[in-house]
Amino acid sequence: MKKLIIYAALLLLSSSVTAQKVDFSVVFVPEESGNNITRISAAGDYVCLPVVKRSANGVSWFTNRILGISPDGTSLAYLSARNNATNIFITDLSKQGGSVQRTNRQGVQDFSFSPDGKYICFSEVRGKECQLFQTDAKNGYVCRQITSGAKDYSPVYSNDMKQVFFAREERNGFSVWSYSMANNFLATYSVGLNPYPVSEESAYYCTRLSAVGNCEIWRVNYETGMEECIVSDPNRSFASPILSPDGKWLLMAGGSKIESGSFKYWNTDIYACRTDGSNLTQLTYHAADDLSPIWSPDGKQIYFISQRGDAEGTANIWRMDFNY
Repeated sequence: MKKLIIYAALLLLSSSVTAQKVDFSVVFVPEESGNNITRISAAGDYVCLPVVKRSANGVSWFTNRILGISPDGTSLAYLSARNNATNIFITDLSKQGGSVQRTNRQGVQDFSFSPDGKYICFSEVRGKECQLFQTDAKNGYVCRQITSGAKDYSPVYSNDMKQVFFAREERNGFSVWSYSMANNFLATYSVGLNPYPVSEESAYYCTRLSAVGNCEIWRVNYETGMEECIVSDPNRSFASPILSPDGKWLLMAGGSKIESGSFKYWNTDIYACRTDGSNLTQLTYHAADDLSPIWSPDGKQIYFISQRGDAEGTANIWRMDFNY
């Protein structure tokens, strides 16, 4: 997992060596009936698919979030690979039509909307570094540089917008940091990546590597120092936790194993659980890669990226109901 986070570029198509055994043209499988799975994008949107690597023992993937939705639910942002560059594009969910390019960079890796919907914070690879920037969500390409001289990923705003939490790659792994928007002060907290802050608490959820190399979901209170492992499995990874709008559920991507006779296939799917780790529920079962899930602002739907529904395995953005 660590090498994927550091080195992987975002891909348009799946490159799995076993992809030829998967029928990507299928929109949903029987286990997903009732989820109202609907395609949102088109092939011409060139939606990026995170790199996925499989082995005989499991699956690993680029865990950084590459989908975002505005707080009012009208604008959906995604990473698109066009003209030898990766940038953020935004589509209006209330209208039919194309997307608007929101960054004019070379290697955007991941991003998030601000809680008021006015800004987008993103990371961009530059040589051996990855730096954080903030830009207006609607107008112009002007950017405010937030960090430099390091390898920083997964920016996400605190609810009061006073801080940007992010993950920094260091010599011994990844750790969670924050940047103060008021005075440019940097603070470091604990081991982890893909941080997601808890509303009105000095805490965040994050991804951590276990002793055997799988990803786990942790909750860290950086005021009290309490650290709790929320989701862990000796044979599977779970990453990129996102708290539901009502604060009751965690959404994440996770590994799964598909077996049918002699056919065995390690896969990535969408999961949800209660914030204490209970009621862990697998939401998708398609043999395509389902990744980068996010909540709709009302918590009733989930958006994600998948190659399902396209015979050529082209990645698109999909939406499904959350019926729990």
